[in-house]
Amino acid sequence: MKKNTIKIKRALISVYDKTNIVSFAKSLENAGIEIISTGGTAKLLSENGVTVKKIEEITKFPEILDGRVKTLHPNIYAGILSRLNNIDDTNIIDKLSIQKIDLVVVNLYPFQKIIETTDNLNEIIENIDIGGPSMIRASAKNYDRVSIVTKIDSYQMVLDNIKLNGGLSQEDRADLAAEAYNLTSSYDGIIAGWFKKYLGNKNSENIIPEISNERVLRYGENPHQNASLHINSENGFGSIEQLQGKELSYNNINDIDASLQLIDDFKDDMPTFAIIKHTNPCGVAQRDTILDAYKSALSCDPTSAFGGILIANKTIDALTAIEIIKVFSEVIIAPDFTEDALQIFLNKKNLRIIKFNKISNDGLDKKLLKSVFGGYLVQDRDEFVIQKEDLEVVTKKKPDHKQLDDMIFAFKIAKHVKSNAIVYAKNRKTIGIGAGQTSRVDSSKIAIQKFYENLSDEKEKSGCVIASDAFFPFSDGLSTAIDFGVEAVIQPGGSIRDDEVITTANKAEITMVFTGVRHFKH
Repeated sequence: MKKNTIKIKRALISVYDKTNIVSFAKSLENAGIEIISTGGTAKLLSENGVTVKKIEEITKFPEILDGRVKTLHPNIYAGILSRLNNIDDTNIIDKLSIQKIDLVVVNLYPFQKIIETTDNLNEIIENIDIGGPSMIRASAKNYDRVSIVTKIDSYQMVLDNIKLNGGLSQEDRADLAAEAYNLTSSYDGIIAGWFKKYLGNKNSENIIPEISNERVLRYGENPHQNASLHINSENGFGSIEQLQGKELSYNNINDIDASLQLIDDFKDDMPTFAIIKHTNPCGVAQRDTILDAYKSALSCDPTSAFGGILIANKTIDALTAIEIIKVFSEVIIAPDFTEDALQIFLNKKNLRIIKFNKISNDGLDKKLLKSVFGGYLVQDRDEFVIQKEDLEVVTKKKPDHKQLDDMIFAFKIAKHVKSNAIVYAKNRKTIGIGAGQTSRVDSSKIAIQKFYENLSDEKEKSGCVIASDAFFPFSDGLSTAIDFGVEAVIQPGGSIRDDEVITTANKAEITMVFTGVRHFKH
């Protein structure tokens, strides 16, 4: 028997999500454990042959206010909170004929899903769980004696321990308590965020999202790192469907997230294809067909595209699929695939095929979380998408319509390239991308190097544009682009040397526009 194992004699079950609860309760009953239950859970268990003591038999009080009040009673909370080996507690609950509860199984009303699917205020308010979080907190507080189960995935572990030891060890109870407090903390955070938004505060911050689904991954970025994916929304990863291929890895998921964010900026545009490697785009193009968009994107940097993540904003057809499988890729993502395309992809059994449904969301997905030593950084997602009316022409030479289209295209891409980011483009196609360098000049040089390695044709660069995610602090970065042959520049502006940079552009007789918005991505 494990250390400090508490034998479970009595369990309280009250769950919204009733997945596997009948089989779990039957196993508890077969182990000789008495079951107390509430409302719909008690009804379901009874209908399936489980002997259940209804909550009102314990409280001696009926459920009232349409179920708002059912477990909030001293007979329940004293049964949960009575301390281990505490004579005073034992004497008082014996005097009041209150029975101890050793196992509490609770999951909560799905508040996150409700606010994503309805604006009905009454429905939203009624899905704020009161009794559930209260029982969870009380049980977790008393983990020294009580086992609190809030995840369906924990049912089998509990049953295994009951079968072997009659109950759970103190270590297991503490682990379950930690999970429970994480749930109530995130649940309260979601509700607080909704209230702030409802009351008109648009700057509400939900620090820790509710974990409604957790998927343990093989490992993290490297094999020695443990990892898991936590789904807290029906948006993004909560909406994707894997149609084929191996299990997604941590690195796959990271790259898919970068891919979804990029393609979201082109969701309503003409056929667009992007190839992502280590969260950076290495080729993006827009063409009249998705096939031509893929071929153009691939030509930007076929070397980097090897083993990359491919994403399209339109349905992938058979002709495109035939081209795609000529080069090794890890993941193919699109809003849909034709049946013929899926049949072609079957020839590559390990190729992961992902269909996405919903990317954008007005809810809590607008917040980005990053852990730091001792805390979290929280910020809004960078959802700014540049429009022509946002541009300020700062040079003597004005851009023509084609240059404006290419500059808008390039600046959208630069938003998704690691800083310092430089993107060269022509005819709505990237021709060179420089990412993640400590110097903007170095990024520009790398982008130019990529061009000569992969495209090289002088006609490909004649009349090209350059986009920078942040201002040029000196004119040297712009001079490098001018030497390459760039004819239009899009950048945020805002440097103390803007005048120097503008003068350099005017001397070269090129056009330059300021966006006033920076797109650092670290």
